[in-house]
Amino acid sequence: MNLERLKVSVRGVVQGVGFRPFVYRLASELGLRGWVLNSGQGVLIEVEGDRQSLQNFLVRLELEKPPLASVHSLETSFLDSIGYDKFEIRHRNQDGPTTVLVMPDIATCADCLREILDPGNRRYRYPFTNCTNCGPRFTIIESLPYDRPNTSMARFAMCPDCWQEYNDPVDRRFHAQPIACPKCGPRLELWDSEGRLIAQRDDALHQTAEALQNGKIVALKGLGGFHLIVDAQNEIAVRDLRLRKRREEKPLALMYPSLEAVRNDCKVSELEARLLLSPECPIVLLQRRSRSDQLAQSIAPSNGCFGVMLPYTPLHHLLMRKICSPIIATSGNVRDEPICVDELEALQRLKGIADFYLVHDRPIVRHVDDSIVRIISGRESVLRRARGYAPLPVRVREPLPLVLALGAHLKNNVALSIGNEVFVSQHIGDLETSQAFTAFQKVALDLQHLYGTSAALIACDLHPDYLSTKYACQLTEKPVYVQHHWAHVSACIAENELDPPVLGVAWDGTGYGTDGTIWGGEFLLSEGEGFERVAHIRKFRLPGGSAAIKEPRRAALGVLYEAWGHERVQNRATTPGFEFSEADLAILLQMLARGINSPMTSSVGRLFDAVASLIGLRQGVTFEGQAAMELEYVVDQSIEESYLFQLEDGPPLIVNWEPLLKGILADVDRCESVAAISAKFHNALAEAIVGVARRVGVSQVALTGGCFQNRHLTERAIRRLRECGFKPYWHQRIPPNDGGIALGQVVAATERNLDLKQRAFAEVA
Repeated sequence: MNLERLKVSVRGVVQGVGFRPFVYRLASELGLRGWVLNSGQGVLIEVEGDRQSLQNFLVRLELEKPPLASVHSLETSFLDSIGYDKFEIRHRNQDGPTTVLVMPDIATCADCLREILDPGNRRYRYPFTNCTNCGPRFTIIESLPYDRPNTSMARFAMCPDCWQEYNDPVDRRFHAQPIACPKCGPRLELWDSEGRLIAQRDDALHQTAEALQNGKIVALKGLGGFHLIVDAQNEIAVRDLRLRKRREEKPLALMYPSLEAVRNDCKVSELEARLLLSPECPIVLLQRRSRSDQLAQSIAPSNGCFGVMLPYTPLHHLLMRKICSPIIATSGNVRDEPICVDELEALQRLKGIADFYLVHDRPIVRHVDDSIVRIISGRESVLRRARGYAPLPVRVREPLPLVLALGAHLKNNVALSIGNEVFVSQHIGDLETSQAFTAFQKVALDLQHLYGTSAALIACDLHPDYLSTKYACQLTEKPVYVQHHWAHVSACIAENELDPPVLGVAWDGTGYGTDGTIWGGEFLLSEGEGFERVAHIRKFRLPGGSAAIKEPRRAALGVLYEAWGHERVQNRATTPGFEFSEADLAILLQMLARGINSPMTSSVGRLFDAVASLIGLRQGVTFEGQAAMELEYVVDQSIEESYLFQLEDGPPLIVNWEPLLKGILADVDRCESVAAISAKFHNALAEAIVGVARRVGVSQVALTGGCFQNRHLTERAIRRLRECGFKPYWHQRIPPNDGGIALGQVVAATERNLDLKQRAFAEVA
């Protein structure tokens, strides 16, 4: 029997309510071994058993919890078994400091939902209802300790009824810092596009629902910022939103009134349903049904998934019950900017986008986007870590010095280590605009302020032109530079609690390599301190540099040129769907021949782009990863056949894609289906991982980087590695994309006796 270890951290009202005895009985009934422990941060659980028993334990843990227990946050990780021989209730060791935790924002609990739907309750239809078991946390805290005077609720004086609840130890609102009611709490208003008051309180909700039903776009001030919302069944309205927001094709998130409504349009597994209904309430990527014709076709064009969430605040619940149909709920921003958090700011930045503004007077202290999660190989995989998850820490085995890690340029977040905890900030986004860079600086300072500390070390990416790296140089004369893909691998190793040796497979679109080229198809061996680049994908040039990221056909041209040179490229580059004008082709070929603005890359992300172009799937993109996403969604999963790679001796080993390229072009010429070609391409990538793992001879293989957001690639690689006797590991709590870089920078920067900057630039020299 293949045993695994499930690590669970439960936070909320879980002590003094019979939670540990409940866990003991449940684990014993399922034949699991391990322990349960009360800690200063909640209840910690480790159980070992087979996969099905562990999944049953996880589902029943929430469904059958004691009546007085309330789960605010439940984080899980599947790890290697370490051989527990029984299940026991352990007692907390009082030695050592207890780190104060800032809780994430929590979705509306069942008790509060019942109250706002009860005409006899004093909080009937009040959109800011909360208790100790739910409501805003991270988005309203200005400083610790978490008391009302230190939150944005300080401006609202409690009425006598709320004051009584707040001070009653047997009331579930005992010391609920955001406590409020219609008499004393925040109020709702509906404004027109110029900021003029149209309606207040419940009437504002009614008129918002009418506006949505009439095809209008509404900017709604929610928990961690604004949403732009529109009727998801109105094709004209959705297209109008895309046009105004300048979001051409990137999928838009959906909010449904209920789980039953989601099932009408999407396939929902038991684990996905648990996620949708969890206190974190993230956006969950779900496979869409073919019969979802009532929805606007432009919600997620050429995409096999919908990003779906359920209402998570009383305001959302009340609005969705009024509308009774799905809405678009996308971030309230213009492209590449952070989401708006202030209503006056929104009037300026969303001018020309929103027809109406549904706002309230509770200040949002820090912006927090919706989190995005996907089930991969039966496990929860967080792709964007924000509301519901941030700023909960990742616990590492050894105490670390104080390190502030400033992350990457794309999908940026920051991280701060305190003892055994690494606090990872909310998703900030791409540092492409001045607004985004300002938000990044604010979060970097805010995280230290919140925990009352100042970092001793500043860690950053090796890329000298990243704004996060430049900011590190402003903060200190001696930042610790961490190579991008080594940060990816370090994050995966830390999250999975691995000891060396580990073979890290770090695949993404771009990262500055120690040799001055663009990496992205890396095999990095960790044997203790630092890494060795033991293999990589064969390099090719990108004509036009960054322009090739937006034009997959340029990546395809670079691949063809690398393989066959000028003449054969010229013939292929004039075929339908892939053609360049004669003048453009001449310029690009000259650039490739002379190496002008045509950097070398080993990027698997760009290889995905090249393949998507060569099979006629996508020649230009409007958002990062679009071509790769579409290539994933057309896969014929019934196909086991794969194209060939050639593994050339090193060091480092070179994974030569030329045989794969020949196979793809032969299938294109035979008019093979794109579904079959995509399947054989994905399968070939998995075989390349297995091939390198065999040559390196290390059993533990960590899969990391943005390419492993691809469910088919990741699950195929996991399956093939296991079949060949290897132990694959992948991300669960921390994103595999650049949202995991900050954690990896913290871990890598603290390795003993390793000056990463000196090492990196010594290799360049």
